[in-house]
Order: sequence, then structure tokens, then C-alpha cells
Amino acid sequence: MSNPSPFGGRTARAFPSLPKGETVASFETYPEAQAAVDKLAKAAFPVKELAIVGTDLTSVERITGTLSWGRAAGAGALSGAWFGTFLGLLFFIFAPTGASFGILISAVLIGAGFGMIFSVVSYSVNRRRRDFTSVNQVLATRYAIIAESAHVDRARSVLGVDSPSPTAWRPPATAPTADPSSRPMSYGEATDAARKAAAAEAAGAAGTAARERPRYGEYAPAEETKAAQPVDTATSGRPSSDGDAATPPSER
Repeated sequence: MSNPSPFGGRTARAFPSLPKGETVASFETYPEAQAAVDKLAKAAFPVKELAIVGTDLTSVERITGTLSWGRAAGAGALSGAWFGTFLGLLFFIFAPTGASFGILISAVLIGAGFGMIFSVVSYSVNRRRRDFTSVNQVLATRYAIIAESAHVDRARSVLGVDSPSPTAWRPPATAPTADPSSRPMSYGEATDAARKAAAAEAAGAAGTAARERPRYGEYAPAEETKAAQPVDTATSGRPSSDGDAATPPSER
């Protein structure tokens, strides 16, 4: 009654959204919530209106022990023996002969040998990175039984749970998605942006230089005119022999 449905994949696709309703009861472990649903089912309660929701999911890796050469070889031999037993039984069932029992024993031994070799080789490769055995689990802090508002009172009466003050349950709000324009640029985008900025700066510098240089028919700035005007050496004063200042030609 409490076992998962063999058509769990199809059922999961039929309910793409999280359930909505009120909390009937909350438990610390999943077996307690499972037992409560079993109790409601035995009381002819419409269990199709219920859902068990686990909150605050946590990934837990439990260390079961250290891994050694002997343990790796034993585990590999055991798994290989099971595989050999399966193949031997198939041969024993579909091709029965007088030597079928001997073939079954041979298949078990061969499977155990290959499994041991494969496990030892795998351990020799990975022992420096992982030298222990563990079991991974995904656990929730609380398991709540959610039901539609029309069935909450009956479910609580069957379970003998008092009616607490607002127990409406809603799916947790999803976090707002980040604005695509505020995300950091990738390496290619940053390179393109730097190249465009350098090209724009070079174009601006070239335009500034072109504007500062006078064109044909335009007057140059006064500073440039004075700097470019040649000095007339014929009319310039010549120094006197006694070191006085040069005397203009008109005063001679």
C-alpha cells in the first residue's frame, strides 16, 4: 500500500507542478509520514488528494568504512558470482542437459573470478583519490502531508491531530532570474568590446588631428603663423665692433 507505483514515471509527468493545499501533519522522518498515509488509506480516505512534501533537502554521504585490497576483491567476487549465477540459471532453464548443474557452478566461479579481477584493477587505479566506501542519500528536515482544504478536517480527525493556527502551504517562490544585461561578459565578449573601444579611440584621435590641421584656403592660428614666418637676415641688425647693440641701417 505504501510502495511506490510501478508507473511512477508516468504519474510524475502527469503532475508537473508542486501540490497546493494545507498541512495535515508534519513529521521528522519519511517512514512516519508514510505510516500516516497508510492509516488514512485504511480509513477509506481519498489518498489521491494527499501529497508528502519534504522540505529543506540535504545531501548526506555516510561513510561505511575504509576500502582495502581484500575488501575490494571480496566485493568484486560477490558481484561477479551473482552475475555468473544469473547466466548459469538462464542456461540451466532454456538448455537443460545432463551437465547443466556443472555448467551453473562453472558460471558462478568464472563470474566471481572476473568480478574480483575487475574490482582489484579498479581499486588500484582509484585508491589514491578515494580510499573509503560510502552511501549517498538525499534527506529532508521535515515531511509534511498536504491535502486540499475540503479534506483537511477529516484527515486530521483520522490521524488524531489537533488543528493548528494557519497551516496553509504554498510552493516556495522561485528566485528571480538575473538580468541578462547584468551578467559578466565572457572572454570573447570582453575581447570584442576592448577591440571596438580601441578602434573608436583611434578614430577619434584621427578626427581631432584632422580638425587641428588647417585646410587649403583657411587661416592658420596666430601661433602657427608666427612660428612658421622666416626671419629676414638682410634687415636684421648687425652687432658693432665694441659690443653695442646692432644699429638699424636707416640710422647709419
